[in-house]
Amino acid sequence: MNDSQYYDYIVVGCGGVGSSALYRLAKQARGRKVLGLEQFELGHHNGGSQDFSRVIRYTYPDPTYVSLAVGAFKAWREVEEESGIQIFHKCGALTIAKKNSKAEGNLRKIGRVMDAASIDYELLEGFGVHKKFPSFTPMSDVIGMYQNDEGLLDAALANAVHIQLARKHGADILEHTSVKKITRGSDGILQLLTSNGVFRCRKVIVAAGAWINDVTRSIGVHVPVTVTQEQVTYFATPHMKEFSHRRFPCFAFSGDDRLFYTIPIYGNTGFKIGIDGGGAEVTARTRTFRPNPKIIEDCRALLKEFVPRSLGPILYTKTCLYTMTADRDFVIDTAHRTGYPDVAVCCGAGHIFKFAAVVGKILADIAMDRMVSYDIARFRLDRPAIMDPNFKKHFDLMDDDKEQLDVKAKL
Repeated sequence: MNDSQYYDYIVVGCGGVGSSALYRLAKQARGRKVLGLEQFELGHHNGGSQDFSRVIRYTYPDPTYVSLAVGAFKAWREVEEESGIQIFHKCGALTIAKKNSKAEGNLRKIGRVMDAASIDYELLEGFGVHKKFPSFTPMSDVIGMYQNDEGLLDAALANAVHIQLARKHGADILEHTSVKKITRGSDGILQLLTSNGVFRCRKVIVAAGAWINDVTRSIGVHVPVTVTQEQVTYFATPHMKEFSHRRFPCFAFSGDDRLFYTIPIYGNTGFKIGIDGGGAEVTARTRTFRPNPKIIEDCRALLKEFVPRSLGPILYTKTCLYTMTADRDFVIDTAHRTGYPDVAVCCGAGHIFKFAAVVGKILADIAMDRMVSYDIARFRLDRPAIMDPNFKKHFDLMDDDKEQLDVKAKL
């Protein structure tokens, strides 16, 4: 084996989380060799990490995620400080629900979680939403939660910054290199069999998105995931100034069965909208890249009801992949239960990008045998949603009714 094929740390997948982990490893490696492997070209659009903008928010119904969000904001600031490039844009975020609905109850629970974390927010009742943001249709039957410090991340730029910082600190990166198998040599060192040769290493981080099980099955790990083709549509509103990220917040409508989300104009001239987890189930190989016209029309109807001046001709619709666990929680764990404690596995469950900067840091700490500063017990590989084939899928991010589901899963 050529010594040039040996690395101390290898990251499989260089999307949002993988590029972050690669940067954190390279920065802390202090002379040790770090490699990133990407099966496509960097910045590709086959997975779920590329686009102009992603929401970053504190508004989650569980304190684990709120704590991670606090860490994410800090980690993104660190990246901005080292690179000199702005990634986060503060525009605030507003979540709306209909009064006397299940969604209102979920929103109020989120408020209690944020109260406990000492995170400020403003509750807007009825016409108060229109009073604060005149672009909204005046409505008496809504309740809104507005958080001023939330906003958007420039996703594609963030990935590129992480990659370039990783290279600055000495990381190597190979594109068009897919991992076929992970094994262990007779000397105990990990071996990665790839389309570009065999690589040996001490530690591996797998952040392969929808291709996670293609990589992990060889180490006895199967993560049951639902992969969906999602989409966002950009509407070319004529009222661009009104809906720019400098004037209008990120906005979500939490219904009893669906979560619509919007992002103000940034990166192009379109007002962006999508439905969280609203796409058809696919695989990484069967996804079509063709938008679903019904979802576009549902999004159009939502905007017509709440912010009609945001509408205009369709600029374009872009598809991506969600890779969701049955409980929508992440996977952040090692494969120690199958004899591979030196392989860390991460699955983002379709909502990890906002946390990518801090999760990359966590994965690097795991790989380097350092103390992890966050509670990640919720993301274990041996939880019911991963281990129990009869676990009831629960994809609603605004409804954290998992305790009941976990009890059912154990019966």
